[in-house]
Amino acid sequence: MNNDEKSPYEIKSTELASAAVWHNMKITPAQRAALLQQKPCCIWLTGLSGAGKSTIANALDALLHNQGKKSFLLDGDNLRHGLNKDLGMSESDRAENIRRVGEVAKLLVDAGLIVVCAFISPYRRDRQMVRSIFGHGNFIEVFVDTPLDVCESRDPKGLYKKARQGILKNFTGVSDPYEAPQSPELTIDTSRYSVEECTTQIFKILSL
Repeated sequence: MNNDEKSPYEIKSTELASAAVWHNMKITPAQRAALLQQKPCCIWLTGLSGAGKSTIANALDALLHNQGKKSFLLDGDNLRHGLNKDLGMSESDRAENIRRVGEVAKLLVDAGLIVVCAFISPYRRDRQMVRSIFGHGNFIEVFVDTPLDVCESRDPKGLYKKARQGILKNFTGVSDPYEAPQSPELTIDTSRYSVEECTTQIFKILSL
């Protein structure tokens, strides 16, 4: 190989992407959903740290399971231990974090599952990008609109305290903005309603 030739490992990712061809599958998402006898969708919980997203997501996942539905939970903290462990907390890294999660959620929905996602996802454009991946009616945005002072008083991980001390940079709600959804399918407030009540509200709007 001369100096003008590229090794396969030196080909840029954009070149690889342009060479990729979409392969249609014999089994369609509709057929997979019919086999599971349910309407797959992505339920996207967004809100501040400490708002109660993970707690509600876990309760909803359990409720769906108990109702005989096939569901799967994608949690922001858990995915940063694996799929997204290479990403930081910069605005661009957060955007990539959400993009990856959206693509994974779409694959799971295509497999016929009801996918519950719990992510701060502070920027509207990133949430809109994920919504655009799904067909109409398959993406349900739930705004966990718990007031900042309540979230901060809970502070289960001690993150707000570190953010106020300047130890944590780019922390949503303190040194970084949170852009509230403008037209979510549902808004809930865990400072006003119990976990069970919030979970029931979400379950009621699902077309299962």
